[in-house]
Amino acid sequence: MRIITANTNGIRAAARKGFFEWLATQDADVVCIQETKAQRDQLDDPQFHPEGYSVMYSDAEKKGYSGTAMYCKTPPKQFVTALGWDPADSEGRYIRADYDNISVISLYMPSGSSSDAAQAKKDDFLERIYPHFVELKEQGRELIICADWNICHKEIDLKNWKPNQKNSGFLPHERAWLDKLYDEAGFVDAFREINQEAVYTWWSNRGQAYANNVGWRLDYQVITPGLVDSIRDAWVYNDERFSDHAPFIMDYDGSL
Repeated sequence: MRIITANTNGIRAAARKGFFEWLATQDADVVCIQETKAQRDQLDDPQFHPEGYSVMYSDAEKKGYSGTAMYCKTPPKQFVTALGWDPADSEGRYIRADYDNISVISLYMPSGSSSDAAQAKKDDFLERIYPHFVELKEQGRELIICADWNICHKEIDLKNWKPNQKNSGFLPHERAWLDKLYDEAGFVDAFREINQEAVYTWWSNRGQAYANNVGWRLDYQVITPGLVDSIRDAWVYNDERFSDHAPFIMDYDGSL
């Protein structure tokens, strides 16, 4: 079972850079996309509805902003796009595909880097989404949360961690939120189960960040403990650049 998560920073821009040609070679079972930056009526081109997949888009009310998508080879019993609160709903930040005993989630966490108000919005989102994850887990469902968290967890997860300790994305309380998700709620950073190396999924467009691999690991697959033994492989694809983020791919034993 192959699951891909990718922040496209504009799905139409990523398409022009070859994202869908690459995706067609991957034989993925589920594709989770964040930051589509498009309304559904702007995505009529067949490439945005890959053959053989059930497709769901969740758009932001604001045009050219946020948005998530999911492509599922096995049709889920249902797609869920509403959590009942904003900005999760009004900004299209959440899609969940429910199967019999497992759910896959595409999540785009707000960024707090632009202002104090943006950070406050992000903090509120963190507070609201946490009990939702706990509730799903307590229902006995296995979960694979594919997310651009906009947070690095440990020092190994970003190249320049020392000067970023006071910046959004590596603030102590954000990192503590991930600690709580893992240590108290019992979720697992799937990548770190099999790889302890410094690997990044996002690079700033400023300077020579990508050329010098001055990156951040912002894109995760977070799973319930029952799936840990099914992890087979995990890697970041950066042979081509479709976005300022790179696709993050994981293979699991089993099927949906």
